[in-house]
Amino acid sequence: TMACMTEAMGMSLPGCAASPAVDAEKLRIARLSGERVLSLVRENVCPRDIITRQSLENAIRVDMALGGSTNTVLHLMAIADEAAIPLDLETFNRIGSRIPHLCHMQPAGPHSMAALHQSGGIPAVLRALERDLADMPTVSGQSILSIARSATVSPGSIVQTMESPVSQAGGLRILRGSLAPGGAVVKSAAVSHDMWVHRGPARVFDGEKDAMEAILARHIREGDVVVIRYEGPRGGPGMPEMLSPTSALMGLGYSKVALVTDGRFSGGTRGPCIGHVTPEAAAGGPIGLVHDGDTISIDLRERTLDVLLPRGELERRRSFWAPREKPLTGILARYAAHVAQADRGAVLRRD
Repeated sequence: TMACMTEAMGMSLPGCAASPAVDAEKLRIARLSGERVLSLVRENVCPRDIITRQSLENAIRVDMALGGSTNTVLHLMAIADEAAIPLDLETFNRIGSRIPHLCHMQPAGPHSMAALHQSGGIPAVLRALERDLADMPTVSGQSILSIARSATVSPGSIVQTMESPVSQAGGLRILRGSLAPGGAVVKSAAVSHDMWVHRGPARVFDGEKDAMEAILARHIREGDVVVIRYEGPRGGPGMPEMLSPTSALMGLGYSKVALVTDGRFSGGTRGPCIGHVTPEAAAGGPIGLVHDGDTISIDLRERTLDVLLPRGELERRRSFWAPREKPLTGILARYAAHVAQADRGAVLRRD
């Protein structure tokens, strides 16, 4: 997905993201890219001349249309941070409420990146989004709108129109609530509609390894909400992908089990998988206070994620809480001490 974001931001040549690795066009684009780098150096064009608030929002629009990876939220916020551009989670919700899901891509849908390439690639997506795009410069020398307007849309294109989308809302959603006051991210495009609203008992695991053992032993029941914590930026450390638990749940045929974590997911994840829960457990977030059997409420329509407890119960539990310590040394210890939370892109803090 980040290749698509790079092209949508204007930082790669048109057609680069979707062209297959084994296609001769990839070699052509590679050579042209090298030539453009030399030209841009001569012209004194720098990345910050291309990457702006408006170009980042263009990338988010394409992200919503594609139903891209949840990792894009982290990466785009980290890019914005490096460029000193304000960008918060609510920007994703604001854009996602306006931009529909236009491409039903694998693994949630039937279409591959090769099919997107045959349909015109990212330029075809830009053309579908033309009226909502900010006209920004790109490394190609063309503006983003000129690329959109010159896009060739093939017959049988997998890129739906704004009037006939796959879904009326974008493919990613930011959830908030008592379990994630700082936000959490879900790839709604990959969640079946019968799981958009779900309540179930929490099955809590302090780490991916324990969760995997329980899943493989079939100690998880349909309707459960698997909570994997202490896998966030600080707690991991490094916010590892929970690819193994999600793959195991799908492989074992679970269709009514949700997964909530302060870690993250692969772009290939499908199902009701909610990640980037902020604050993370290691930072004292509510996810660290959840007990087995607590009722977790998920509502993608209302964009909420809550643990249903009597008033004051979380505060009572917090008075007895102590973080789970991991023996860290060297660079990992330094990283854990200085990394920001997921709602800031999990970048290294400057303070």
